[in-house]
Parts: sequence; structure tokens; C-alpha cells
Amino acid sequence: MAYILNLETATRNCSVSLAKDGKTIALKEYAGEGYTHAEKLHVFIEDVLKEAGVDYKSLNAVAVSMGPGSYTGLRIGVSAAKGLCYALNIPLIAVDTLEVLAHAISPENGSIIPMIDARRMEAYTAAFSHSHTKIRDTEAEIITEDSFAGFDGPLHLVGDGAAKCKALLTANKFIYHDEILFPSAAQMGVLSYAGYKNSDTVDVAYFEPYYLKDFIAGK
Repeated sequence: MAYILNLETATRNCSVSLAKDGKTIALKEYAGEGYTHAEKLHVFIEDVLKEAGVDYKSLNAVAVSMGPGSYTGLRIGVSAAKGLCYALNIPLIAVDTLEVLAHAISPENGSIIPMIDARRMEAYTAAFSHSHTKIRDTEAEIITEDSFAGFDGPLHLVGDGAAKCKALLTANKFIYHDEILFPSAAQMGVLSYAGYKNSDTVDVAYFEPYYLKDFIAGK
């Protein structure tokens, strides 16, 4: 039996779940207009553990969304995860943020295109089969009318980056799942448990999030 705490902070959604053998047993998340992760993350961690009746010493690992995504959000999530792993002497598991987003749906056929808004007409994106196997590497893509031209349909677009595609990608093969805007720790359990069973962990001291793009400070 393995309890894994999952932290998803790569987007505006501050999301925490506790999973038992890959099944989510407690979840708390909030996706506000601004980034409130610094205020809410540790409160949410306490809440999900209390809801599940599990204490910190019972945790077998901590999993964190590794990116791509918000620089600030990723830093907060990874810092919290590292602190817990150090204090509890348990392993750290890094989970691909776009894979988490792709797991929000399970279509019968076609491909899944998770998209995280990267400002202007750019999005962080990858491609997965309908069974969630990665078929195109992660990249920061500028959306044009030719985006995903090499893919046969149907193409299931999920995430807040998909909205900017609607004016350009209008072919029938594009299916927009507007109800799914952000990755959630609710989908992390199965991924983090697979990593735990395979001993696919990262070095707590040296692990860094996958930013994909350099940090640009706002005004």
C-alpha cells in the first residue's frame, strides 16, 4: 500500500490530491484569476491529509507537476515538494504536466492535444494517443492554420491554450473540450503511482522544473 501526495501548481489551478495505490482519495483545488499558490498550497496539503485521515509519516512519496507552465507556480510547487521529501526522507516523483492534462479525457479514438497558454498565440503542447501514449514531444508552439496538419482526426484539444486555436483551427477533425481548462492533481495519482512502482524518482537536491522557456519578468 502506498500513499502519494500529488501537487499540481503549473497553471492557475492550485491543486492537491492524496492517492492510495494510484486512486485519488482526497482532492482540493482552486483556480482563481490570479496565482494564489503561495497562500493556498500548504493549507490544501493539510486539508487533504485531514480529509483522508492520513498523517505525514504515512506518506510514501510526494509527486509534483514538473512543467511546462508558470515559472512562479512551478517554483512554489517544487519547493514545497522538496521540503516535504527532505523532512520525511521519502522520494520525489516528477510528473509531466501535459500528460496530467491529457489524462483529463479518455476518448475512444484519435489523439489528445493538451495545451497550456504561453501568452500571445503560443501554447505549450504535446500530443498523446487516445490511450495516453506520448506521440509528439513537448514544445512551445506558435499556433497557425497549419498547426497539427500532420495529424489525422479526431484531435481532442484540452487546456486553456486551446481557446486561442478556435479562430484558426476550424476543421471538423478538431474537437474542443472547453470544460477542461487546467491540469488537476486528480489525474496525477495513476501517473505518480506508476513512477513509484518503477522507482522512477528524481534527485531531491538537484531537480529543477521543466520551464521550456526562459523566465520573463513582468512590469
